[in-house]
Amino acid sequence: MDVTEQINGVRRQVGSRTLEAGEARVSTLSQTYDAPLEDVWDACTNAERIPRWFMPISGDLRLNGRYELQGNASGTVERCDPPNSFAATWEFGGEVSWIEVRFTALDGDRTRFELDHIAHVDDDRWAQFGPGAVGVGWDLALLGLASYLAGDGSGVSPEEAEAWSVSDEGRRFITASSELWGEASVAAGTDPEAARGATDRTTAFYTGVPAA
Repeated sequence: MDVTEQINGVRRQVGSRTLEAGEARVSTLSQTYDAPLEDVWDACTNAERIPRWFMPISGDLRLNGRYELQGNASGTVERCDPPNSFAATWEFGGEVSWIEVRFTALDGDRTRFELDHIAHVDDDRWAQFGPGAVGVGWDLALLGLASYLAGDGSGVSPEEAEAWSVSDEGRRFITASSELWGEASVAAGTDPEAARGATDRTTAFYTGVPAA
């Protein structure tokens, strides 16, 4: 897959939302796939298919069920409207945020995938990493989904994905993703200098290469 085309094929936006517990920040990604709605929905909700593009998952993938992504987040499915949308908590590192995923059928058997990652405002963490903290990880996930949907259905193993992420091409992809999240942050009103610092720290975190 052409990773430059993939980077350019994703729309990124940073916004805000008011929750019962207070203000939250929203990082949104969307991409259109050349695959029918039912297939994209199944790829994102079928426990046998999710590991082929994302990571191993266990649990009960239905309304009110608990899930766990191996070595990553866990949570509860809070809403489910097949094949249009689902929402779940995203519990990681002792903190809770939320994901909302929507699927829209388009002409020509294409499907638009849109994901919101919603987190309570934490000014210290935001100042340190900005939206790239979650955005880069989701960019890598969408890369995996795009590759899987365009391929032969076999997908890639977590080991192969990990090896690619530390390759030169993988680091270029991560760097480009981090920079684009920085631009989205500036577009949402973040001070450009602060956004630049957060971008550099996010890139260093994901690539293991210290910021210059």
